[in-house]
Amino acid sequence: MVASRLHLVRHGEVHNPARVLYGRLPGYHLSKAGRGMARAAADHIADLDRPVSALFASPLERAQESAEPFAEVFALEPEIDIRLIEPTNVFEGTRMKRSLMNPLNWWHLRQPALPSWGEPYASIAERMLGLMAEAWHDAAGGDLVMVSHQAPIWVTHLRVAGLPLQHDPRTRRCALSSVTSFELVGDVWREVAYVEPAATGDAVDVGAV
Repeated sequence: MVASRLHLVRHGEVHNPARVLYGRLPGYHLSKAGRGMARAAADHIADLDRPVSALFASPLERAQESAEPFAEVFALEPEIDIRLIEPTNVFEGTRMKRSLMNPLNWWHLRQPALPSWGEPYASIAERMLGLMAEAWHDAAGGDLVMVSHQAPIWVTHLRVAGLPLQHDPRTRRCALSSVTSFELVGDVWREVAYVEPAATGDAVDVGAV
């Protein structure tokens, strides 16, 4: 059997009072509001009344915490997969605006199409789509849920849509706890839905990272 639909879910709001780009740094957990956002995403998928057969999550704390309500609602144990992780970024641990004001950091911006400040977009798309295809064909039917991060989900959207991977991170359509859904038709991925089930208007930390 194969899956019926695959949902990429972004984690909820992170408690980040210092406003740093946390990237892969440990110790960054969901805020109270972020936990509510994750619950809203899980409730949305439950309301679709579609069976969910497998749950995956990035190894970072905020993704695993965002997977918890899905585990509860669907009685599933999340499978932690490194391919869902946030990309590397040389600005990790800094306040982005301050870093960009320093001319010593401009070298990292020399190839935005790659990008030169972190993991190449092509690499992100390859690992995400690799996991998606593997999980799809291994599924015991039903839908799949994968909890990841803004950049991997958006780059996957661009690749599936056949659009250039280079982009301005500020323009990503991938809100906190949003759900981007795909189906595999033959060997071609198609995006079938994008939903923002969580209220994020009062969020303090919204990305883009």
